[in-house]
Amino acid sequence: MNHQYDPNIHHRRSIRLRGYDYSQPGWYFVTICTQNRIHLFGAIIDNEMVLNDTGKMVEQIWNDLPNHYAHVILNEFVVMPNHIHCIIELADNPAPNGLPAPTRHGLPEIIRGFKTFSSRRINELRNRPGNKNWQRNYWEHIIRDENEYHQIIEYIRNNPQTWALDKLNGGIGNQVI
Repeated sequence: MNHQYDPNIHHRRSIRLRGYDYSQPGWYFVTICTQNRIHLFGAIIDNEMVLNDTGKMVEQIWNDLPNHYAHVILNEFVVMPNHIHCIIELADNPAPNGLPAPTRHGLPEIIRGFKTFSSRRINELRNRPGNKNWQRNYWEHIIRDENEYHQIIEYIRNNPQTWALDKLNGGIGNQVI
């Protein structure tokens, strides 16, 4: 079988907004799904998300991101059985006392870091070295105003109650593992 690169079939289309600087300050709504939408993080019981050990660990790693990225402010967040929803804010981080500004990572680098940190820990916890836990990409939306911000907060907060209707709940891999 020939595995040479063919640009007609071996290409990744970016779902990012062309020309947009994803390191600039702003609010971003992000959804990250597990590989094959496998339920890794717990279950919805009586319209509430009940995290298993893996889900608790993913939440802990998420909450630790500002310790790795100084300009990150975490806003609303929920771990669901097979995905996470969050609002992440990239803040202005001027250097104190005229020192050089700290490295400013963009949203793709931050999400990649989260996936790497969490996959390593998930694989340790589940004793599955090298297992792929997250889908290759993620969905993001640039939040443009405060009204939209509050609508998305409500969506995230209500996600466990609307799980039965959630399109991420259907299809492949609904088993809890």
